[in-house]
Parts: sequence; structure tokens; C-alpha cells
Amino acid sequence: MTKRILVAYDGTPQAEEALEFVAEEWGEHDITLLYVINPVEAGYSAGVGIPSGGEEWFEQAQEEAAELFEEAEADFDGDLRTETAVGRPPQAIVEVAAGESEDVDAPEFDHLVIGSHGRTGVSRMILGSVAEKVVRESPIPVTVVR
Repeated sequence: MTKRILVAYDGTPQAEEALEFVAEEWGEHDITLLYVINPVEAGYSAGVGIPSGGEEWFEQAQEEAAELFEEAEADFDGDLRTETAVGRPPQAIVEVAAGESEDVDAPEFDHLVIGSHGRTGVSRMILGSVAEKVVRESPIPVTVVR
């Protein structure tokens, strides 16, 4: 039976390691890369609305995701599906994994793979680890790759 594997992907070295791990362990299965566009990075916050220039920022974020997907597909020996979701990364990743995302029309995945961390230094300590939050909240098995 083919497994559906979701890989949280942001182009960081840790995400690259996660994709390499998936290629080795589950290369013959149905693999989907997920890039999350975080509106907080554009200065958006709940109740305020999208700031001026928000649409341009969003288009740029979509282009960045497309470029990252192209690079990943070039390095991957096999077929990859790609999806983009909008939201705070931990919640968006868990929603997609559970098949509950408004952005990604897909049933629940069988397994989720994520890099150990994407941030370093103070921002990682202040914001917490996306991987840690995903592990705690995911309804499906998660593999964290270091």
C-alpha cells in the first residue's frame, strides 16, 4: 500500500535533510512538499487586515515557494507533489497533515517529516520550535530529521 508522506519544506538546510531522508526511506511512496506562507512576515496580524503592499508581498512569497519547489524537484529522483498553505507554520502544517486545510484539498497524510529547526539564535528561543509544536499537535506520526 502506498503511503502519503508530507514534508514540511522551506528550503533551509534542515528541510533539505528532511527531503533527503524521505527520498531514502519512502522514495517510492506519494510524497508532497508543503511550503507555508506566513502572513506575519508581511506585517499582518489578526483583526488589522493586510497592510499596503501585502498583495505584492504575497505574490513574491508564492514565487519564492515555486522557486524552492523547482530546486527540490531538480534534486529529487522521483515524483513530488507540491502544495502551498497560508498561516502560521505549526498550525498550517498540522492542518494539512490532518486533511483539514482550507488551502490544500487533500485527505489526511500517513506520515509527516520535518526538519529539526529553521531558525537560530534568539528568534528560535523567543518564537519556539515549529517542529516541537508540530510534534505535539500532529494527529499523524511525525519524523523530525536533524
